[in-house]
Amino acid sequence: MQPDYLYAALLIAVSAIVTILIRALPFAVFGQRKLPDTVEYLGRVLPGSIMVILIIYCLRSVSLTAWPFGIPEFLCVLICGLLQFKLKNSIPSIAIATALYMVLIRTVF
Repeated sequence: MQPDYLYAALLIAVSAIVTILIRALPFAVFGQRKLPDTVEYLGRVLPGSIMVILIIYCLRSVSLTAWPFGIPEFLCVLICGLLQFKLKNSIPSIAIATALYMVLIRTVF
């Protein structure tokens, strides 16, 4: 079977168009007007809420009754939190904690 390159190209094109439209929609709707209070509130609280949900999702399958008892996971969550508190930038915090986790599970645990 040959892959259908036209289908793949159309899928990528539609995904790109939808992504561009989703990103441009707030600017088209609000323009230079003041954002509604609800949108400003969501902009303040959702990033932290989403991070908590991601942490819970990542730790959902950690076994606290078998070796290594979740030590690498909880250690990296702690490191990520400390880095976020210190750097105030989520990208290096997540990247460093992820790299540390990979090193820990491959070499120590």
